[in-house]
Amino acid sequence: MGPESEATTRSADEDHQSSDREILDALDPAVSEWWVDRFGNPEQDGGCLTPPQREAIPLIHASENALVAAPTGSGKTLASFTAILNELFEREQAEGLDNAVHCLYVSPLKSLANDIERNLAEPLDGISERLAERGVETDVRQAIRHGDTSDYERQQMLEETPHILNTTPETLAILLNSPKFREKLRSVEYVVVDEIHSLADSKRGTHLSVSLERLQRLAGDFTRIGCSATVEPLADIARYLVGFEREEPRLADEPSGHRPRGNGGEARDCEIVDARFARDYDLQLSCPTPDLVNASKGAINDAFYAELGDLIEANDSTLVFTNTRSGAERVLENLRERGVVSEDESACHHGSLSKDRRTEVEQQLKEGSLSVTTTSTSLELGIDMPHIDLVVQVGSPKSVASLLQRVGRAGHRPGRTVTGRVIALDRDELVECAVMLRQAERGFVDRVHIPERAHDVAAQHVYGMAIEGPLPEAEVRATLRSAYPYREYSDDDFEHLFRYLTADYDGLEDRNVYAKIWRDENDPPGGDDGDPDDPTSGTHHYPDFDIGERLIGKRGRLARPILLQNLGTIPDSFTVNVYVRGDDEWVGQLDESYLDTLEAGDVFVLGGDRFAHRYRRGSKVYVDRTSERATVPSWFSERLPLSYDLGREIARFQADLLDEYEDGGAAAVRRWLREFPVDANAVRALARMYDDQIQYAGTESVSTTERIAIEEVKDRDEYRRRYHVRTPYGRRFNDGLSRLLAYRCANEANANVAVSVADNGFTLAMPLNRKVDVAELLRQTDPDEARETLRAALDGTDLLQRYFRIDATRALLVLKRYKGREKSASKQQVASEMLLGFAEDLENFAVLDETYRELIEDKLDLAGVREVLSALQSGDVEVTETTLKSPSPLSFGLATLSASDVVLADDEDAVLRAFHERVREQVDD
Repeated sequence: MGPESEATTRSADEDHQSSDREILDALDPAVSEWWVDRFGNPEQDGGCLTPPQREAIPLIHASENALVAAPTGSGKTLASFTAILNELFEREQAEGLDNAVHCLYVSPLKSLANDIERNLAEPLDGISERLAERGVETDVRQAIRHGDTSDYERQQMLEETPHILNTTPETLAILLNSPKFREKLRSVEYVVVDEIHSLADSKRGTHLSVSLERLQRLAGDFTRIGCSATVEPLADIARYLVGFEREEPRLADEPSGHRPRGNGGEARDCEIVDARFARDYDLQLSCPTPDLVNASKGAINDAFYAELGDLIEANDSTLVFTNTRSGAERVLENLRERGVVSEDESACHHGSLSKDRRTEVEQQLKEGSLSVTTTSTSLELGIDMPHIDLVVQVGSPKSVASLLQRVGRAGHRPGRTVTGRVIALDRDELVECAVMLRQAERGFVDRVHIPERAHDVAAQHVYGMAIEGPLPEAEVRATLRSAYPYREYSDDDFEHLFRYLTADYDGLEDRNVYAKIWRDENDPPGGDDGDPDDPTSGTHHYPDFDIGERLIGKRGRLARPILLQNLGTIPDSFTVNVYVRGDDEWVGQLDESYLDTLEAGDVFVLGGDRFAHRYRRGSKVYVDRTSERATVPSWFSERLPLSYDLGREIARFQADLLDEYEDGGAAAVRRWLREFPVDANAVRALARMYDDQIQYAGTESVSTTERIAIEEVKDRDEYRRRYHVRTPYGRRFNDGLSRLLAYRCANEANANVAVSVADNGFTLAMPLNRKVDVAELLRQTDPDEARETLRAALDGTDLLQRYFRIDATRALLVLKRYKGREKSASKQQVASEMLLGFAEDLENFAVLDETYRELIEDKLDLAGVREVLSALQSGDVEVTETTLKSPSPLSFGLATLSASDVVLADDEDAVLRAFHERVREQVDD
């Protein structure tokens, strides 16, 4: 470091010291003293606040809405609580605190108590001690409330209410519909939404966004603070956090007390603290061997465990992430068997373990007594891990955001460098990871997809508002549209939703589905000559509202218990029994989520045998025995999909690589790859793969941002014609485009088309005596027709049946719990399938429309599919087709997807080597 850089560092340190002193001086002395005792003096090098803390604390002190985006371990949640505690302590000393909730902390984590202990209980106790030393008594209280909180504890919270209530999105929704505790929320001044990045992209987050708007109507304006790991786009996440001011037109003039706040749909103000890259990262990709084809699985495994053992040996505490729970168990078992670690200094942590076991592992991580811990998820590890030196990611985490969230567990203290190593075990993941680490270095982050206009979540909240009613319909509309996911919820959307909730369909009540709300104009004062439980049947006047104003209210005396017992968005799941058709032989069970990936004719492995899926009836799946190779591996449903944004970067990487190759061949590619954060083995393996590809099939066989490469291969042994479509845009995109294209191919060829989907493309297979111009079909596919074509392709599928059940239970069409009885997920499936046939004949039935919307937009990436199809139509992207005798190297993964099951690992080795030998023979010729 030269004199100039030393001077720059000193200047930055001095700025931080001055800023930190100014921030601490603005806090109550007891608060600032606790902070200094815990984190050091502002005058120390670098100050005593992290970058997100330096910006967030003054914003919260000024009651500004703020989204704080910063890496794991940067202290953003602690900053939020410390600033809020400061305000509550000062308020208590000045005027006292009501026996009510002043701050809500909402977290999706199962390990809620761990976060609270570190970020709230410790500062609360520490500051209270310092106040006591001054002779100042304090009674600022905090408590946790979630689904496991006992009835006694809930009653105690009513009598002595916590000023800071820590809860989950589901419990907040319940509290908003609980008459007694609802009143305790009128005093809320602060809401902290933690891990907001993991909520925004799910219906759980959609539900929370509307709950916050209902809270706003109840409590008035409050300060919203969102804590997020690395995520993009920040502007959308900020608007998701704070929502919109919204005012709906009225049917009649009304008293001002009933007008919703708002000015017509402006997004509320929100300050964004962007400290996502405030920590230093040391990231590198490694490959166990330079040859991932000819090396046997055993040799690759040996090299992998040798490298992992060296990394563990070089560090005091290592956290190893895998992409599946079974993988986490398997890695730990191998490390122990190979003598790398002993049982007492190693552990596994994931959601399938018992709560007691997870708690035990978490305590060991806190203490630093484990030299290695394997896990399959980062979300459940909401605990302080100051002793983790290194994070190892086995395989691709599928997005830059996931990578940074996972490696962020290392160096979990301010000022420490984040050290992460990624080990790729197959060639497709090697490409993904090389691009991912390069983009992480450049500050790239994948975008989050936020579900929009979900009818099922809207149904729960409208029902909840009706239960608290009657209230003006305009207020219901305004509340829902104030939430970011519903900002574009149209009048037609509302009409379809209201028609469902009022059961305005002939035959619905015959199937035990009854109206949940009534909707009517406020009548003039007068006699009541109608059904007292049906305001639409006679004269009903509500003096709080103007005559003629349209109102909404609940139907039925059991409305509140029905809602409270069925509220939430997390679906139940179950295992399905598998039977062989004809003799009804039971052959085993499959996890229900695995069925999402299966279509009629798909082949899978169960108990070492191969079966072709035929159809499903409720909780039973019927199959035929077969000798064909599997088309959907058993791990398929457990892995995260590659992000669409990262897929585009992979396409750009391949375009750049081709430029290097054209300039100087394989040697130029190797030189270029050495600029990436990858080891020598990875450089050699990548360069060799692309060199083989280009020599075998030409440069036009490589997909780029301006080209989609398709290759046709005739498999005469199995009498199949296969089209490998290499679109590197992730499994969600490929699932959508493949279904769309397969539907069109099946109609064109008048034959069944089997589909295999991966992150780097998909394969369409049909009988050898059928031929379709897949490239031309792709060119001619109209993006404006994509939605309707996908809807047609989904009709009658197991996927549609499953998601109709999930959305039917969310929308309260099928009740999971009723009058103390619980309906299992398998019985929910049977009930929903009986309703599905009826719903398909109804016009604009909200629950079925939502099922198609969720599948097409959220699961099959309609937006990405349309974007690529539009580029094809405009000529910005071309389609090239190559006919080959054997799959090209870039298609090996797609071609061997059928052999990727662990049961067929030896087969996969043999198939890969056979493919490679054919490629080398042709190249050599």
